[in-house]
Parts: sequence; structure tokens; C-alpha cells
Amino acid sequence: MVSSETVLGLGGTVDYEIDWNSAVLEDLAAEYGVTVAELTTQHPIASERDLVVSVLAFLKTGSGGERFVASSGIVEAFAARFTSRVTLGGTGVRAALAMEVLGVTSTLHLVSIDDHVRRLLPPGSAYISSAAGDTTDPHLIIQFPVGARVRLGDAVLAASHANRLIYSNDPPNQTLYLSPELPAALRQASLFLVSGFNSMQDAAALDERLDELRMAMVCLPPDATVFYEDSGFHRPEFTARVLTALLDTIDVYSMNEDELENHLGRAVDLLDPSAVHAALVDIGELIPARHMVVHTKYWSVVLGGGAAGDAGAAGDAGGEGDAAPASDATRYREALRGGILMASTRYRFGDGFTLADYEGMAGERQNPAGVAVASALRELLPGAVCIPGFQLDDPSPTTIGLGDSFVGGFIAALRRGRAV
Repeated sequence: MVSSETVLGLGGTVDYEIDWNSAVLEDLAAEYGVTVAELTTQHPIASERDLVVSVLAFLKTGSGGERFVASSGIVEAFAARFTSRVTLGGTGVRAALAMEVLGVTSTLHLVSIDDHVRRLLPPGSAYISSAAGDTTDPHLIIQFPVGARVRLGDAVLAASHANRLIYSNDPPNQTLYLSPELPAALRQASLFLVSGFNSMQDAAALDERLDELRMAMVCLPPDATVFYEDSGFHRPEFTARVLTALLDTIDVYSMNEDELENHLGRAVDLLDPSAVHAALVDIGELIPARHMVVHTKYWSVVLGGGAAGDAGAAGDAGGEGDAAPASDATRYREALRGGILMASTRYRFGDGFTLADYEGMAGERQNPAGVAVASALRELLPGAVCIPGFQLDDPSPTTIGLGDSFVGGFIAALRRGRAV
């Protein structure tokens, strides 16, 4: 029987990470006759032309996202036009890879397996899988740097932010079958990461899987922590079904800025304290989680429960402050710090970062704009703990897997702060 203090689920992926090449995009756009007027991030992707339209639409706004494509063949054909590399993805897998740098091992729940997965999984972690045999359904991962430019007719599209895009058609993750070994794995777990429902396509299958997951989670010890990481749902209407089924079991509900905006149905100025305050109040009403985490490039925050502790702990929102007694305030402040450190380290150093890289990141200067927002939230939301991000101006950052690395850093810090 596989057992670990930390179980990370529910699915992993094989990723084709391509190197950004504006010239290839320009040639494809010209070949397909793409115009600025038709750029949209919401149109179904049934062809390579649709994929080009989607990528350019995201580039134009500088935003990131995740989208379903009609077939893996579209991913394969597009990726073949670029220099690329094979890596592993999925929130649980990338979190495990990040945690292992800190010496924290885990048990992964997978829904697919092949030689890429066996070769690239973190060597110190175990896995269980619902896969009946080997399959490979690659996810296309695109990251563009800030200022990336693509000429489209008479217009020039320029990215206002570095960001990442994910495109996939992955049947194992669409069905998300659970391993029969999951209940036994959960009996010894003090922390369980739930993610992956965003890829599912069928409502009946989703409801069935949610029921099965709730039954498996009965095996968790009473004091175990359940961490749910949100993500871009291929079918947005499924979000409500997941919330209805799982919200009462979730201790920490986490999302990034893209998911925050998707839930709210509006853009949020992350550097405007009033806009941030309104967004956090609204998301708390929309998703009344015990603890809500929102992680962004400028700041990260935890809301709800006893996260902020007393007024003294809440007053620490703008920086590290004085040491506090062991409490939820201390644990979640340190967990936020751990998540920010891990995501920032990956942003700067990519896949191959080391423990020395992670530890050195702590000495970086905090982002002044993030400091201002965190300080304002101290007054606007005394029930919140907010920590600024770092001032990182790397010319060629890694934007892939930052949220997953945040999750890994957050979870690892929780384990240090408590026998979670």
C-alpha cells in the first residue's frame, strides 16, 4: 500500500512546451488570413486556424488561460512548427516537483501514464494511477515574454505582460477516473490536494466522479487539510457543480488572478486597492470557503476563518512583522510566503531551480506596488493576511507552472508550520 502525509491529485499531464517565435505566428496568421477584428479567446478551437486566433487574442491582452481543443492532432501539428521540449504538468505533479526541492515528498494520484511520466516524475515521490495502460495526450504549453510582438496586417500586437497558455484534448483527464487505491492512500494523509476537474467534458461523468471523491475523502483523518486549486474550466458551467459537491469539504480554496476574474466576470486592476478590496469581498460572497487564497504576480492573500488571527496579526499585512505565537495567522502567513518564494524562484530559474535558488529569493526586494496594495488591505480587510510579491524584472522569465509552484510552496510551508 502506498502512503504519504501528502496526497496530490487528481491528474497529471505530458506537456509540449514550445519556444515562443513571433515569426512563426506571423506566417501562420498570414497563411490563414487572420484579422484583428476576429481575435477572441472564447471561440471553440476546432482547427489550427482557430488555435492561431486564440493565441493572438491572448497575446493582444497579455492575459493567460487554458482552453480545450477539438483533437490532439491540432496540438501535435502546431507544436511541430516550433522548437519544443517534453515536460510534466498538472497542478499536483508540478507542485510535487517544486516540493521535492525542499525535501518534501508526496504520493501523486495520476489518471494516465507513459514512459515520459515514468522518466520525469520526482524520484522521491510515489504514485497511484487509474490508467489501464499507457497513453499520451499532450498539452500544448505556450509562454510569451512581455513585449512579444506579432504583426497582423497593418496592426502590431504586443504583450503587456509575460504569460502562459494551455491547450489540450486529454481523454484520461476528461474522464478523471479515480484509482481504487485512493481511499487507502488518504487514510494516512494529513494534506490532500484536489485539482483537475476543469478538464472534464461530461456532466454525468463529473457528478459521478464528485460522488466517488467524496466517498474516498471519508477515509481522511479528521484533522487533515483539504486544499483545492481552482483552474480554467473548459466548460465554465461545471464550476457550480464542483462547488456544490465539494465546498463543505475544502479547508483552503485557492485561485490565481485569471480565475478570480473568470469567477467575477470582470477585469480587476490588481494595483488599485479599492478594486482589489471589492473583488475579494465579492469572491468571498460567491465562494464562501473556510479559507480563500488568491495568488497574483503582485501580491497574495488569504481570507476567512482564523487566517488573520488577532488585530496584531492582521496589521502584518504589509510585510513580515514581528514573530507571532503559533496560530492560523502564523501558519497562513508563512504558507503565503512559501508559495510566493516558490513561484518567484520558478519564474526566475525555470525547471532546474535549486534549494540555494529558493533560499536566495528571500532576499529579493518586494514589489513596491504590491506593498502598497497589501498595506491598504490591512485597513480595508482586517480579516485578511496579504503579502507582497517580489520585484522581478527578468527579461526571459518562466511563466509556465507558476500557480502550481505556488501551491507546492504553500503546502510545503503548511507542513513545516504544523504536523499537517
